[in-house]
Amino acid sequence: MSRWLIGVGAALVVAGVSTGGYVGWQLWGTDVVAQRTHRALVDEAERAWGRPSEPSEPGEAGEPAGEGPDDLVVTDHGTVSAVVRIPQFGADYEVPLLEGTAGPELAAGFGRFPTGARPGDRGNFALAAHRVTHGEPLRDMPDLEPGDEVVVETRAWTYTYLLDTGGSDLTVPFTAAWVLADEPRNPDGGVQPPPGVGDRLLTLTTCSELFRTDGRLVAFGHLARVEPTGR
Repeated sequence: MSRWLIGVGAALVVAGVSTGGYVGWQLWGTDVVAQRTHRALVDEAERAWGRPSEPSEPGEAGEPAGEGPDDLVVTDHGTVSAVVRIPQFGADYEVPLLEGTAGPELAAGFGRFPTGARPGDRGNFALAAHRVTHGEPLRDMPDLEPGDEVVVETRAWTYTYLLDTGGSDLTVPFTAAWVLADEPRNPDGGVQPPPGVGDRLLTLTTCSELFRTDGRLVAFGHLARVEPTGR
């Protein structure tokens, strides 16, 4: 009986170590890998954008330019279309923006919902990112306040969005598709983009709690200015 108990105890110890190792990898190991990936993808995109290419033209009546074929950089982790900077998170904060919001894209940076607008375009430029694991791009989302900037740099143009709502002002179920609409309107009449901010919107989404995924924090913003990207 004692040998059986020792065997069971040893198995439980091994299982516990394995579980602890997996949790540790998810919480810290993926961050180390993702942060290296973020840096590598930003460098790769900036090298590609630095090549001579046909410049894109602003839209009619001074409207922002949409993406051209030279803006998209195909990498081993997905297609990078921009670099996201949030000054509130520090001067060295820069995370690649990838096309799509599946696992591989979110493991490598921000993901753009493919049904939404592209940087600078009319509509809802909607982004998602992890709050824990995989580099934690939006771990400090609750610290964001109205007026904070989200800077989105593409090959030719840099778009600065200003937040209209704070990072902890709105929590919704992950099924709340209204936040991704071209003109988000809260069915409960609560937090939503304020009237009069224009029709080029930004939506940031991430998990509402550090260790649960059934809710989402959502912040809305609007395009404030457009400038040529200097290299």
